[in-house]
Amino acid sequence: MTELGRVVVLAGGLSHERDVSLRSGGRVVDELRDRGLGVEMRDADASFVRSATDDPPDVVLPLLHGAQGEDGSLGTVLEMLGLAYVGTQPRASRTTFDKPTANGVVAAAGLSVPDSVVLPHATFRDLGADALLAGVVGALGLPLAVQPARGGSALGASIVNEAADLPSAMVGCFAYGEDAMLQAYAAGTEVAVSVIDTADGPVALPPVEIVPDGPFYDYQARYTAGATEFFVPARLDETVLDAVSRTAVDAHRALGLRDLSRSDVIVGPDGTVTWLEANVAPGMTETSLFPLAVAGAGLTLGGVIEGLLLQAAAR
Repeated sequence: MTELGRVVVLAGGLSHERDVSLRSGGRVVDELRDRGLGVEMRDADASFVRSATDDPPDVVLPLLHGAQGEDGSLGTVLEMLGLAYVGTQPRASRTTFDKPTANGVVAAAGLSVPDSVVLPHATFRDLGADALLAGVVGALGLPLAVQPARGGSALGASIVNEAADLPSAMVGCFAYGEDAMLQAYAAGTEVAVSVIDTADGPVALPPVEIVPDGPFYDYQARYTAGATEFFVPARLDETVLDAVSRTAVDAHRALGLRDLSRSDVIVGPDGTVTWLEANVAPGMTETSLFPLAVAGAGLTLGGVIEGLLLQAAAR
């Protein structure tokens, strides 16, 4: 047992990403137990609030994905209960979870983001899908990246190369949310950059280059072992690696993120860096990007998480 006392890892929940969350939680629990910590994994169900009130843990590590874990609602509950926890505070979580809002904040901070349009399902239905989509293609061109405005793990996301394929992509997107974000497709090398807060401020871990065995880094490519090839650090010039790392740290600061985050970016053929999105609750599975970056830095996942837990407990 360390000075942390009792640690609760929250995983599961009821989002579309429940399975990923449970896998993340199980891995982290094993890592922390190997370090001698008193840790248990709890589901975010109806029993949690009563249990946390009757027998409060010393610190909570939320590993919930999707709306429940990333839209700020869980942080609000934890703060209401007076519990120390790892992760971004509610207001910044809400901003980051809403991709169009996050894009605006990051663009205002001087970072490059793709041009985009947001279409609510009601607007898409009531104003005439054909005319709307023709207008989007005329404004943004093709290819287009289509994804829910809120959500993660690329659920409901697709790349559209032909205008004829756009209606079905929209239907798939609306299955996971009421608002669709359509972006001008940014071609290039996809890179994920994890950031952790230290005593000296936010620090970027080695960027991870993502090479999926398919058209893009979708849900299957993310969570199927062997479906994607990763390079740590990314196979980029040192100057570009530095630019990618600065972009992730600048986005972390601009969005007001805390403890840990992961930014996804595209590096164009000319070395320009385009920011796509940030994640306040990175996955911790065997194929997730945050643990790959930790290993690339010569660190252990358990050691990094323990440091974040100590940081949270001291607040």
